[in-house]
Amino acid sequence: MIANSIKFKNFSKKKKIFKNNKINLRALLSEGNEIINSLKFEYRDSYNLNILKKKFKKNRLIKVIGMGGSILGSKAIYDFLQIKIKKKLHFIDNLNSKNDFDKKKNYLNLIISKSGNTLETISNINIYVKNKDKNIFITENKKNYLYTLAHELKSEIVHHNNYIGGRYSVLSEVGMLPAGLMGLDPKKFRQLNNLIKNKNFLNSLLLNVQSILSLIKEKKFNSVLLNYDPSFQNFLEWYKQLVGESLGKKSKGILPIISNMPKDNHSVMQLYLDGFKRNFFSLFFIKNERSNKIYDKNLHNYDFLKNKTTDQILMSQKLATEKVFSNKKIPYRSFDILKRDEKTLGELFIFFILETILLGKALNVNPYDQPSVELIKAETKKKLIK
Repeated sequence: MIANSIKFKNFSKKKKIFKNNKINLRALLSEGNEIINSLKFEYRDSYNLNILKKKFKKNRLIKVIGMGGSILGSKAIYDFLQIKIKKKLHFIDNLNSKNDFDKKKNYLNLIISKSGNTLETISNINIYVKNKDKNIFITENKKNYLYTLAHELKSEIVHHNNYIGGRYSVLSEVGMLPAGLMGLDPKKFRQLNNLIKNKNFLNSLLLNVQSILSLIKEKKFNSVLLNYDPSFQNFLEWYKQLVGESLGKKSKGILPIISNMPKDNHSVMQLYLDGFKRNFFSLFFIKNERSNKIYDKNLHNYDFLKNKTTDQILMSQKLATEKVFSNKKIPYRSFDILKRDEKTLGELFIFFILETILLGKALNVNPYDQPSVELIKAETKKKLIK
């Protein structure tokens, strides 16, 4: 167990584990990093949630507008914990997105960009924000497009922590203000204080990092994420950005590939089992208290399905996949998520944030920047100015 609500199976033990003296969790936790601080219970947000909730309590319809790390975390939270959320949220995180919100109604807009100058966010503001809407802007406390526009509209401004990049910002203002407006408790997400006292968590984290480094040394660069629950899709989208932007430098990195089960058993599983050997796998199963039940109706020779739930079928498929992977010596790890609450989701966010930073340090890449992405932003602007 990583924690009480997360059952975990690590990669099978290898004879040789890649040891690296840069895998120093104690040093990371004590370096005064603002990213690490945001994972702790005592992190101080730059807004007063009670005041904002009171001010906008009549706004039950919310649009969240942003790109990448500005929005992926709150999407993951909304989908995973939707059974606890009474408000309706719509997320706009691409250009030409299909949106199902009612354009005739007035919304509370949460508009998020660290730099305040994100091209797609600026474009979507001009398309989707109406004059009668209420707005909250989350951006750095300096002059930029969002900061200027917020003052012009006399809107609320929440200061984005300057020292926390988008993909690491889910437990800071960027993810926790949306979570608070959803009716969730931000403090329950911030579990680092408890996790660093948990030997199972710490041992699992360090063993994972060592195992992944061993796999990279064997030239296994594709991290395939087998997802057994649609509500976990956006968490894996968040993880995909976290790993891709943090580690993809100096001709190094891991390619995260999301694969949806059991659908992909009928498409790419043959490739996973018998194709090239550059993959390693992470399996994610979420226990559902309510899942559809199969009754005795036209089952014929499939009466073994009688009274089984779809959860039971999915778990059987997952266990079967693990068995075949083991027989074929395909490396995998497995996460069974037993609860849907803020604490469990916070523990998952923290596990993968720490794992990614430690991998970056061990690979001798800076896990906090994304220099080449900035090149495309600059070239795009040049093309549009012509």
